[in-house]
Amino acid sequence: MKKTGGMCLALAFLALPACTLSAPRVRVEPPATPGPQRPAAESVRARGPLRVHPANPRYFTDDGVRAVYLTGSHTWPNLVDMGPGDPPAVFDFNAYLSWMKQYDHNFMRLWTWDNPLWDQTRQPLARNKSVFRVAPLPWARTGPGHALDGKPKFDLRKFDPEYFRRLRSRAEAAGAQGIYVAVMLFEGWSKHRMPDAFRTHPFHPGNNINGINADLNGDGVGLETVTLQNPKVLQVQERYVREVIDTVNDLDNVLYEIANEAPGVSTAWQYHLIEWVRQYEKGKPKQHPIGMTFQYSGGTNEALFRSPADWISPNGEGGYTTDPPPAAGAKVILSDTDHLGGLAGNQQWVWKSFLRGLNFIFMDPYDGAVLGNPFDARWEPIRVAMGYVRRFASRLDLATMRPRGELSSTRYCLTDATASRPDSARQYLVYLPDGGGATLNLSAAKGLLAVEWFNPSTGTTTASPDVEAGREVEFRAPFSGDAVLHVWAR
Repeated sequence: MKKTGGMCLALAFLALPACTLSAPRVRVEPPATPGPQRPAAESVRARGPLRVHPANPRYFTDDGVRAVYLTGSHTWPNLVDMGPGDPPAVFDFNAYLSWMKQYDHNFMRLWTWDNPLWDQTRQPLARNKSVFRVAPLPWARTGPGHALDGKPKFDLRKFDPEYFRRLRSRAEAAGAQGIYVAVMLFEGWSKHRMPDAFRTHPFHPGNNINGINADLNGDGVGLETVTLQNPKVLQVQERYVREVIDTVNDLDNVLYEIANEAPGVSTAWQYHLIEWVRQYEKGKPKQHPIGMTFQYSGGTNEALFRSPADWISPNGEGGYTTDPPPAAGAKVILSDTDHLGGLAGNQQWVWKSFLRGLNFIFMDPYDGAVLGNPFDARWEPIRVAMGYVRRFASRLDLATMRPRGELSSTRYCLTDATASRPDSARQYLVYLPDGGGATLNLSAAKGLLAVEWFNPSTGTTTASPDVEAGREVEFRAPFSGDAVLHVWAR
């Protein structure tokens, strides 16, 4: 499936008893506290910075033992404000955190934006067809003189303290709720997808007092901002990244993302910054994972896997939207609907990704202030599914689990069964995208195994009779629609 653009927008094991995960109430208008009406899962605060799990590099860990599964909704103005006002209305971050917690989400991308203006007049999914202002930005607007948007020019030697105060406070607030944040360093999509975007960029010569002009070829696009062609621009960028790291380095719930959908020409620039961040953090108290997300347009998933990044977000190449390839552990993969189709997806995407060893995140219109409809019930199944998956990830000993699709007739199976340790398997999780029946090879387990069925559409769990291991067993879901089968040794 081809991506149509990033803001885009076209689109030891715990044997627990049977339980019921209550189904959220689907609504179009938000209640007083937006979100599904059910108790939230207990917050699990980070025990240290994330790092790739040494035994199962499909996931991160914060203590070297447990696997941390990342999943959640992210929305555009959760760091910088966006709107038609001057200044734009301030985003209610605390309400957003409460909303995420009620879905049991534990991850967001903390979006930045490079331009002070965003022309929404031609955005097909924008309800407010106007020019949005964006604030604050990293650099101080001191003048002298006025930039091309009518505001004081940027001084690229000075930072806006409000931007970094907000970055710090929002990362801290998320961490207090057990939510990880990927701090986005640069926003690359706007460079080449917004009409006349470079005209308001801080690196346009008409917008700064420092004589910086990133548009070396004079084409008015300024893609040189995401290349290594201009040493002066790179120096400004590295100084800014240093300030970001100094602001949040001591926090355990932080990851970094170099840029959102910078085009294919940005590969060398992104590789350089990944290594630059890693080298700078070596001299700091803590080190954090660094991510590279799909390059739109002109990028390839191969460039992501070849990168020095710790985590990546691919596009639809290879079936990530319909039949995700099993994660091999070369990178931690955060499968993000942003790069798979924009505002797109369904609950099957979430479960298929989980059963193939991928973390799953959703680009969410949330309150509709920027794009899409407010609290759109169409996306409720995805939001709810991510919370259900996170609960399963906590219930399982995920650090021991690998995707072993060949063991199930549905080809979606996570298990701790290994070919090198016969009769060692203690847990299996199988997804049936179309419901009905499934055959599961239990040859790697022994004794009696407990059986439960989980209904992803209702949140209910049904116990079934135990089965004898050591053989292939046929199962049939006790309800219609997609289903999750959980089999484990008591």
